[in-house]
Amino acid sequence: MSHALINAQDFAQQQQNGAVRFLIDVRSPAEFRQQHVQGARNVPLDQLNPSQLASDLKQQGLERGDELYLVCQSGMRARKAAEQLQSLLPGVQVIDGGTEACVACGIPANQAESGVISLQRQVQISAGVLILTGVIGGTWLHPYWYGLAGFVGAGLTFAGLSGTCGMALLLARMPWNR
Repeated sequence: MSHALINAQDFAQQQQNGAVRFLIDVRSPAEFRQQHVQGARNVPLDQLNPSQLASDLKQQGLERGDELYLVCQSGMRARKAAEQLQSLLPGVQVIDGGTEACVACGIPANQAESGVISLQRQVQISAGVLILTGVIGGTWLHPYWYGLAGFVGAGLTFAGLSGTCGMALLLARMPWNR
């Protein structure tokens, strides 16, 4: 990995100094609408086209040596986006801790009055309901239902080890997250 991490405090300092010109938020549109750092542009990770984004940013004035900052909720999706962009845009910086850390540092953010639950919480709720359904179904209906709980548990283990969550990718495509 050749992209750099920048902590939210250093990012806040750079933003105050006027050094931040290009900030991309790679969360879902619903998460972005709910809360985002002021000045961020939304390009969801599942819709990221690295060559198109690089071309668009260069047309907007991004030059060699300029920094491109990436942010998401906590940093994981921004790291994935940086991996896709680093060959085209060498000055990619991932804001460590994401939007949550930026807000905690006092960086101005736009926030909706109400909105969709964060993708992370949607995954937690869905996984919990599926596991609970598997356990209840296995206890009261047929032992095969335990397989559902095991399948979800295996998926969560894979997500934790790989940093790729299939359930989050699926939920990000749902209409309420668009």
